[in-house]
Amino acid sequence: MKKFVNDPKNYVPEMLEGLALANPDTLRYVPDYNLIMRADAPRADKVSIIQGSGSGHEPAHVMAVGPGMLDAACPGDVFAAPPTDYVYETIKLLGTPKGVLLLVNNYTGDRMAFDMAQELAEAEDVNVRTLFIDDDVSVQDSTYTVGRRGVAGNFFVMKAVGAAAERGADLDEIYRIGEKVNSVTRTMGMALTACTPPAKGAPLFDLPADEIEMGVGIHGEPGRRRVKLMPADEIVDELLDAVVTDLPFESGDRVALMVNGLGGTPISELYIVYRRAHNQLADRGITVGRNYVGEYCTSLDMAGASITLVRLDDEIESLLADPAEIAIRVF
Repeated sequence: MKKFVNDPKNYVPEMLEGLALANPDTLRYVPDYNLIMRADAPRADKVSIIQGSGSGHEPAHVMAVGPGMLDAACPGDVFAAPPTDYVYETIKLLGTPKGVLLLVNNYTGDRMAFDMAQELAEAEDVNVRTLFIDDDVSVQDSTYTVGRRGVAGNFFVMKAVGAAAERGADLDEIYRIGEKVNSVTRTMGMALTACTPPAKGAPLFDLPADEIEMGVGIHGEPGRRRVKLMPADEIVDELLDAVVTDLPFESGDRVALMVNGLGGTPISELYIVYRRAHNQLADRGITVGRNYVGEYCTSLDMAGASITLVRLDDEIESLLADPAEIAIRVF
């Protein structure tokens, strides 16, 4: 394994410390709870938006903290849910008179940690609600998940509820918006290679050089099927067909299209994926109103990509268009 790693046990704390040092005016690092929070949080005039999950998916979620997005992110170790007490302390630190919304990707460990933390916080009269995100269409009759997983589509929920919170909406209204966006968001991904967690020091699973995993999870969970490597267009067609037919998306729809890299895919290849997806949607009579190409929810150094579609309406598109400022900046 060749990585920029010191002691694997310090991988997450050192990453979070570096993130805070690079953004001293906007982010605050609380090492006791693996917590990254806005420097101006909590604010009494808005609902606090908190998300957490295992690390290894950056920029999700610690690099999505800032105005118009998350108020805080509370990660666990690589591919591990945060401890309940970390989430509980984060809720208390971010509590405001307007309340707290927890965004949770639909995985067993995350659900348990956030459900227990919410119960503890409610016992202290904190107004808190939890929204589960489950945009991954690749899960079919799974015996190893609690239902559909939350993957790259969670960025659209983050963006919409973050914008609504900045506008001053109350907790019930923000929850409604989050549920609405989640209900019209669908994702499916695939892997060209496995990823290598620092503590393991070897690929997480075996994937022969001439095979790919269709529907892989962002923690390396098995996909729908393992097949021989195909040309890019054929891969995109299979992913897109699974996403489009699930809602289903239909001719006349206006959508947001995200092509998300899983950590080890060159941006040039992501645009090859986007080209095919955009053209195939046009052939179906589906208009791409907003597009996103890059790394949003990764799996360490896994080569692969996911495709996300969101059915837009005036409300969702307006929220997605609101300004936001996070740690990932462009010149």
